[in-house]
Amino acid sequence: MNDKSALLGQLKIERTLEPPRSLWPWVLVVTLLAAGAAGWYFWPAAALEVEVVAAQPVSASSGAASVLDATGYVIARRQATVSSKVTGKVMELNIEEGQRVKAGQVLARIDDSNVRAQLSLAEAQLESSRSAMDETRVLLLDAERQRKRARELGEKKLVSQQAIDTAEANYDQAEVRGTSAQRGVTVAEKSVALYRQQIDDAIVRAPFAGVITVKNAQLGEMISPLSAGGAGTRTGIGTLVDMESLEIEVDVNESFINRVQAGQAVEARLNAYPDWKVPAQVIAVIPAADRQKATVKVRIAIQLQDARVLPDMGVRVSFLTEEKKETEVPKGVTIPAESVKDEETGKVVFVLKGEQLERRAISVSGAMGTNVQVIAGLASGDQVVVGDLSKLVDGMKVQLKEPK
Repeated sequence: MNDKSALLGQLKIERTLEPPRSLWPWVLVVTLLAAGAAGWYFWPAAALEVEVVAAQPVSASSGAASVLDATGYVIARRQATVSSKVTGKVMELNIEEGQRVKAGQVLARIDDSNVRAQLSLAEAQLESSRSAMDETRVLLLDAERQRKRARELGEKKLVSQQAIDTAEANYDQAEVRGTSAQRGVTVAEKSVALYRQQIDDAIVRAPFAGVITVKNAQLGEMISPLSAGGAGTRTGIGTLVDMESLEIEVDVNESFINRVQAGQAVEARLNAYPDWKVPAQVIAVIPAADRQKATVKVRIAIQLQDARVLPDMGVRVSFLTEEKKETEVPKGVTIPAESVKDEETGKVVFVLKGEQLERRAISVSGAMGTNVQVIAGLASGDQVVVGDLSKLVDGMKVQLKEPK
């Protein structure tokens, strides 16, 4: 019993070991701080949000720089207002805006009823002239026989000299009549050909292949090759443009014309498509200056045929220097200048790999506007961080910033 009592006595808590009541708040504070420290250590921190851009390959034209910028317009070297050769009423019209036509295609027909009536009369006169010529031919043959007989009888002294002279005169007269009749036939044939040509002139054909850009006339309207006056008379049925003859025309200030020469490479951008680079080349510098504007006109060939290029479009052009040889053009990519961090050891960028950052040293060739050209350390498509780089370190876990 005494042993059991001793063991039970060892399990009792002595009241004298209980901390004073004034220490309980401090114990609670220490416990909370310990719990917070453990949570901070073991709970993952929120990832920093970053914005990235992809490294872009250097374009092929980066080897050439612009020496002069100018503005101008697209023009067509072959453009015509199509009309008939004669004045008349439109009886047939086969064109619409935007229609492509071939060279020689019939576009319209003009009323030719009066000309056809004149042609019928001329053809009748031609038949009459041919009949008259046949008659004179018969008379000429008869006169020739009479002359031959008179000569034979004269040699035999059977007819007088007067009879011989009369036969000779009759023959000469018949010959003259035959020549006159032949000329009458020729005149009648030319008259017929003239009226047939006038009928053909009443047919309006395309002078070259192209696109109809303007339709001026309608069925029943009068058209004339000359300005006849009056609101009811048109000078043409429409405007035809050869789209393969499109080129650019710009006015260059005479102070900078020494930077432009024939054959020089040009980069053109249409105002309608500002992001589309159209390859072009200088055709010629017109050897004449505009005294009032102090400019010189430059013709530029468009080296790419495209349906988006239209006459009278506004265009901006950049005259380029001679491109460097391919072996001399530095390879690499372009990235925004704000993605590069300057350190004591050189220039570095932070590349996103999965959810972590990778610090990379790079070699920069030079600036390209708001970008820089990187020739070592990056590949096309690498995602580099842009913005505030001061808080970034190698291996940091980040997440992409959601687009606004």
